[in-house]
Amino acid sequence: MYKIPESVLVVVHTPGLDVLLIRRADSVEPFWQSVTGSKDALHEPYAVTAVREVREETGLDPHAPGCVLRDWGLENVYTIYPHWQHRYAPGVWHNTERVFGLQVPAPQAVALNPREHTAYAWMGWREAADCCTSPSNAEAILLLPRMITP
Repeated sequence: MYKIPESVLVVVHTPGLDVLLIRRADSVEPFWQSVTGSKDALHEPYAVTAVREVREETGLDPHAPGCVLRDWGLENVYTIYPHWQHRYAPGVWHNTERVFGLQVPAPQAVALNPREHTAYAWMGWREAADCCTSPSNAEAILLLPRMITP
């Protein structure tokens, strides 16, 4: 079954702008990113995808007390990396990614699936943007101070 070329990017952060990054397991070079994932069905709302992917990739509950999930109203369209092209139907070269922020009360331990991610780190937002492999992920993190409400 092919992946749906519609996904979410969820910047998990604290009120103090510490950002969670996770390292992909399927990359030769260290590939640091925020939580990402594709819709399970075309009709699935992006917010449902965001909640599911945060739970699957980190074990965090976006509905827990003190957590706030925000749809930033931004979408990135990017060319799918050639080494991941086989996951999509023939002729699908672009993915649309909806951007969310998930504010958590403080940095906390996360539960990674070792088949997907091998490490995590909490770091300041500028450092996190510098560490991201994906340009759209880095740009989203740089928007973080403007996207949260006091």
